[in-house]
Amino acid sequence: MSSQGRTSGKERAVIECQSVYKVFGRNADSLVAGTDGFIDAEAARSAGCIVGVNNASFEVHAGELLVIMGLSGSGKSTLLRCISRLTDATAGKIFVEGQDLLAMSSKKLLQMRRSKMGMVFQSFGLLPHKTVLENIAFPLQMKGMGTRQSVSRARDMAELVGLRGRENYFPRQLSGGQQQRVGIARSLAVEPDIWFLDEPFSALDPLIRKEMQDEFLRLQGVLKKTILFVTHDFDEALRLADRIAIMKEGIIEQLDTPAGIILEPATEYVRKFTEDVPREKVLRIESVMDPVDQEEELSDLRVSKDSIIETVAETILNQDRPVGVVDADNALVGSLHASHVINVLFGNRSQRPSGN
Repeated sequence: MSSQGRTSGKERAVIECQSVYKVFGRNADSLVAGTDGFIDAEAARSAGCIVGVNNASFEVHAGELLVIMGLSGSGKSTLLRCISRLTDATAGKIFVEGQDLLAMSSKKLLQMRRSKMGMVFQSFGLLPHKTVLENIAFPLQMKGMGTRQSVSRARDMAELVGLRGRENYFPRQLSGGQQQRVGIARSLAVEPDIWFLDEPFSALDPLIRKEMQDEFLRLQGVLKKTILFVTHDFDEALRLADRIAIMKEGIIEQLDTPAGIILEPATEYVRKFTEDVPREKVLRIESVMDPVDQEEELSDLRVSKDSIIETVAETILNQDRPVGVVDADNALVGSLHASHVINVLFGNRSQRPSGN
């Protein structure tokens, strides 16, 4: 398995997991106490136990969107529930903003959930007898906020998620995608720093799901939340994630950027996930650009280093000279030759593209 820690930076993690285990069964504590590392699946079954999370260690940093993915039964939702402490881990350490989550009293945990955490699940959980505004305002009123202030805040959240004009609708009058937007708005109303989402779009049809992914990316671009997002859909993970943790039988097989997972799968299991993924849909220009050559004559076209190759490939291939690559400040940071794009589109998929 690949390293599960973060890849760069020295700032304190918002979430830190250290050798977290969740084992179901009467002999769970003794099974964990007798292991040093990963629990053997066969040994667990022999002890009458099921391992939900198996020695998970990683960090999540401010503003990062970490997607936890895997097939049904892989442990992804169990891990999320351990980190939010909806389920108590069998062993290990979980820190949230430096505080030991597993050592917290029920009162302090409730306070942290109300002030720091937002949660969205696959089931919308809307109150059928309340309107959109009333559903969004409900958790604020439970915290003691006055009616006028909570409704004003709810109205702002409804507009943020694209429900303007439907504030007085009841859930039965909304589509599935609109109901999910209410759930997201209700979660955001409490202004969480950390956002947990457990397969929030899986019940939606493909077109609405794509719209909700677009909306989610827009919201994250504005709000910069620290997010743990669970899904079984690899395409969804690739589209949304800063980093992806792929789980199998409770073990994190690999935690890396989407490009890192596609280009360098750490295990055979991960490779099978990635083998049919078109690299141009995942890799960014930065992955294939060359360093700046002051003597090289560039075309007038400039592309962002953060652009996905697929979105600019045709334009680049139509240029008769290399294209300049710029950063967010429009400073020239590299150049891109059409041959690199062609290699990504048509070259040997088992090889890393040329460039940086």
